[in-house]
Formats: sequence, structure tokens, C-alpha cells
Amino acid sequence: MRYILICLMTLSLVSCDPKDINKALEMISEAGAGTFNVADGLKEALSFGVDESVKKLSASNGYKNSIYKILLPEETAGLVEKLRIVPGFEKFETTAITKINQAAEDAAKKAAPIFARAITQMTFDDATRILMGADNEATNYLHRKTYNSLVGQFSPVIEQSLNKFGALDYYADAVNHYNQKIAALFDLKKLNPSITQHVTTKALEGLFDLIQKKEKKIRTDVSQRKTELLRQVFAKQD
Repeated sequence: MRYILICLMTLSLVSCDPKDINKALEMISEAGAGTFNVADGLKEALSFGVDESVKKLSASNGYKNSIYKILLPEETAGLVEKLRIVPGFEKFETTAITKINQAAEDAAKKAAPIFARAITQMTFDDATRILMGADNEATNYLHRKTYNSLVGQFSPVIEQSLNKFGALDYYADAVNHYNQKIAALFDLKKLNPSITQHVTTKALEGLFDLIQKKEKKIRTDVSQRKTELLRQVFAKQD
């Protein structure tokens, strides 16, 4: 683009021939259209990835029975062991994991419009470079540019779903019991009674991983390019 602009400036200095100027203008228009189409193609690929990831993870046991199963925070290992003998918390780990995964699956249903807004509003610094990059280049770009915003928007949705399945209170009750009755007695580190941030982070990890897997399929498998835009854009990187 910079080269074309320089050429146009040069033409304006050395030639007043309308044909030359019109030709340069056409070249600029074509270059701009190409960049625009590439950006649209990348966004469409990401949108397909979002749709597929939401569909999979929002299904019954979509998280729990997959590699994206959300476990308890690592720092709760000691808590889980010590609560086994506490009435009401004997099956804390199993019950809590079931509840938080049900909540994540419920929240995933509402993730699509959040991601859609992020993708629509996103601009690409260099769409062609991203197109020619790694198999997950567009997903990585989406993550870099929108992750903090997505966390802010998705966290309340997660919290609402955690409440819906009783996970917030169940987890907080168990941790508070541990903090007050066990950690305080044995001078152990107290734990955070809120599970929202942990579940939000893990739920988004699953969604982003499936988005990048879909992007790779679109890049490497022509049959995955379901629209004319995807076929035209990703043919350039074959």
C-alpha cells in the first residue's frame, strides 16, 4: 500500500495523464478490498469456531465428560483430604466438580453473543500476516486483543450459573469451614472461598482451545470452508 501511494504521488508530480492516475487509484482500491476481505474471512473463521465450541461445551456434560473438565483449584488438595471426615462434606470434591461443570455448561450457552461482539468490534493490525501465520494465529490474536474484556463480561454470567446450581454457596461453605476450623487451628494458609474467577478462567480456556482447533481445520481442510468468503480468503494461504 505504501508503495502504491508513493507511486501515486510521483505520478502527480511528473504526469497529468488521467489514465495514469486512474490506474493508480484502481490499484489502491483493489489492495484495500483485498485487505478488507481477508479481515472478514478471519472474523468468519473465528465465528465458526465460536459456534462450534459453544455447541460442544454447552451440551449436557460438555465440560465434565471432556478434556475440558473443570477441576477444583490445585491449592484445595489439602482441603479435600481433610473434609472427607466432616459431616456434610464427605463427597465435597465429587459434588463440587459436578456443580461447577454444570454451571460452566450453562454459562457457555450465553458465551456466543459475548464472543460475537468481541469479534465484530475487533480490528486487525495486519490481516494478511495473520492469514499467512500459524494455524491458530487468528485465535491467538483474538485472545490477545479481547481476553481481558471477555473475562469482564463472562465472569458475571459464570457467577449467575454457579448460583443457579448452588455451586457458589456449596464451595464457599466448605472453604469457610476449612479456614475457620482447620487452617486456623493448624496455622495453615487460608483459601479463597470464591470459585468464580477459577471457573471463568477454565471455561474460557476450553472455549478458546476449541476455537483454535476449528481455525486449524479451516486452514488445513478445504471441506471445512463452508462459505465462499472462507474459500476465497483461505485459498491464499494454501
